[in-house]
Amino acid sequence: MGTYPRLPCRTVLVFLFMVLFYGASVSSYISATNESDIRGSQALYDCDQCHHTKEQDIFLTRVHSSPDEKDIDIIATYSDASGHFQLARLKMRDLSDSWIWENPTNENNEHQTRSQELVESFPTDSRFKDTSKLSVGEKISKENRVKSTHSLSLTPMKIKRRMMRQERRKARAAVLVQQDKETENHIVSAAVERSEGFHTTKKGKYSIWRVEYENPNSDSTLKLMRDQIIMAKAYSNIAKSMNKTVLYSVLVKHFKESEQAIGEANSDAELQPGAFDQAKAMGHILSEAKDQLYDCPLVARKLRATLQSMEDNVNVQRKRSAFLIQLAAKTVPRQLHCLPLQLAADYYLQGYHKKGSLDDQKIEDPSLYHYAIFSDNVLATSVVVNSTVQNAKDPEKQVFHIVTDKLNFAAMRMWFLVNPPANATIEVQNIDDFKWLNSSYCSVLRQLESARIKEYYFKANNPSSLSAGSDNLKYRNPKYLSMLNHLRFYLPEVYPKLNKVLFLDDDIVVQKDLTPLWSVDLKGMVNGAVETCKESFHRFDKYLNFSNPLISKNFSPKACGWAFGMNMFDLIEWKKRNITGIYHRWQDMNEDRTLWKLGTLPPGLITFYNLTYPLDRGWHVLGLGYDPALNLTEIENAAVIHYNGNYKPWLNLAVSKYQSYWSRYVMFDNPYIRVCNLS
Repeated sequence: MGTYPRLPCRTVLVFLFMVLFYGASVSSYISATNESDIRGSQALYDCDQCHHTKEQDIFLTRVHSSPDEKDIDIIATYSDASGHFQLARLKMRDLSDSWIWENPTNENNEHQTRSQELVESFPTDSRFKDTSKLSVGEKISKENRVKSTHSLSLTPMKIKRRMMRQERRKARAAVLVQQDKETENHIVSAAVERSEGFHTTKKGKYSIWRVEYENPNSDSTLKLMRDQIIMAKAYSNIAKSMNKTVLYSVLVKHFKESEQAIGEANSDAELQPGAFDQAKAMGHILSEAKDQLYDCPLVARKLRATLQSMEDNVNVQRKRSAFLIQLAAKTVPRQLHCLPLQLAADYYLQGYHKKGSLDDQKIEDPSLYHYAIFSDNVLATSVVVNSTVQNAKDPEKQVFHIVTDKLNFAAMRMWFLVNPPANATIEVQNIDDFKWLNSSYCSVLRQLESARIKEYYFKANNPSSLSAGSDNLKYRNPKYLSMLNHLRFYLPEVYPKLNKVLFLDDDIVVQKDLTPLWSVDLKGMVNGAVETCKESFHRFDKYLNFSNPLISKNFSPKACGWAFGMNMFDLIEWKKRNITGIYHRWQDMNEDRTLWKLGTLPPGLITFYNLTYPLDRGWHVLGLGYDPALNLTEIENAAVIHYNGNYKPWLNLAVSKYQSYWSRYVMFDNPYIRVCNLS
């Protein structure tokens, strides 16, 4: 398409002046319109070619007199296809509905403002840029670019729509901004509210414990007062060093009153009625002391000194606690002492001592299931026997061999004579009747009779059990002096006609039938036991002294340990391998206790080294006598549970949640138990 010459600006102004001369209010809109925008207004064009023009400069003037007038003359100026300037006149009724009325008197300023906003809203369109500051060449280049670019035309309707879209954008933006502000205000309000409720201190309260870690139903007040006493003692020492005698006296007075208010209380409920008021008063005094005396390095030194003193006290209390636990574990409760006395008295008074043994054939029958129990505790032994018989499928095939000492023989035999388990066979023996068990044959007896061992146990020169060496208090238990504890290493001598024996400790409870153990193939091993090693625990280096070359050359420190308490012994293999002789040899080498401490497990680990067959862990679960965190499911599914440790189930030290497994097999309706008030 060719380039059409444009009319001079002077001519355009003349025609605009003519429009004003007719007295009509003219609103001019400069736009480049295409053929589709002026459809229905054929009178504006005087040639057919005008419909194909892509760039037209049309100046429309709408004359308004009143919106109520029917015929309004409208004069329009435009350039035709040849570039000549033309003038046309038409009526209002000939216009299409897309034309909009505007009041020039009221909306002149508004129209100007909106036009300016529209221009600013489309800054990338070159037709709306201010060209007053451009050079002549730049203006000519700009005009040529405008003429040669296919751009959208701007009709009054399009301008109106763009203005409406712009208004909607502004309104939407305002709504979004308002929503963001509301959300931000809500978050800020929530944060402020939470911060107001979050206090590390309270009015009238001085505590080193954070509020969020406090339990309102626990001993929070008691903890607070103890913390106050610690801080008061620290500040009193500082006040004394600074010669602040008044403050020192007040602090000493208040922490002594707090100590009196606490007394022996272990919870808030046990505090005296005025304890809370005392805590408040102490809080005010500590606040004053902090204002007068607070010096961070000095307070830190005082608290470190207090911490060291408390650690020393804790160590002393720990040793004392260990001694008391050992004492409680070794001491026989009055009720348990009553039971054998009552039984022994009736055993002789009622003539039971004249009765002989029964079922001698069953006692030596190797085809039956034989159990060995070595104990001086009548009640504990009765629980072992009762639990085994009640869970056995064939009670009549169960034979129990019980060995006790001379002091408890009458009571043990009397109990099973008057309370025989259903269809089971019971044999009770006195260890003093084993004439072959003497110091010339048994090295352990010889050692137990030595003065060195007695000195080690009873410490004649130093009766205090809290002196040096108290870390081995557990080895000072008198059970290690009893030959009953070492008799397990002489099973073939005790039961020479038996092939297999299941050894049971008196602190176990049987929960399943144990007869399948006799069918377990031990693979030529002597001892069948459950291993106790878990990761680095209960391995040989925990029991034996590997600094001694005799131990380090013969054993592996990482060898897995196992437990006494439920052990299947093959007595035929025992005799072949001379297990008792191995035991004697190592006991003789440990006379000075340099290889291991006293006890039966270390020599057992040595004697049965590489001769122990590991049983499934489900047969034997240990730890109920010292570990309160065992898995209850494992306990309930175990064939045998073992209360190894100091917290025996018949003592007040026992873990309460484990006692029911043991007490269900106690015959509480027995007259002897009722007389001795065992519960």
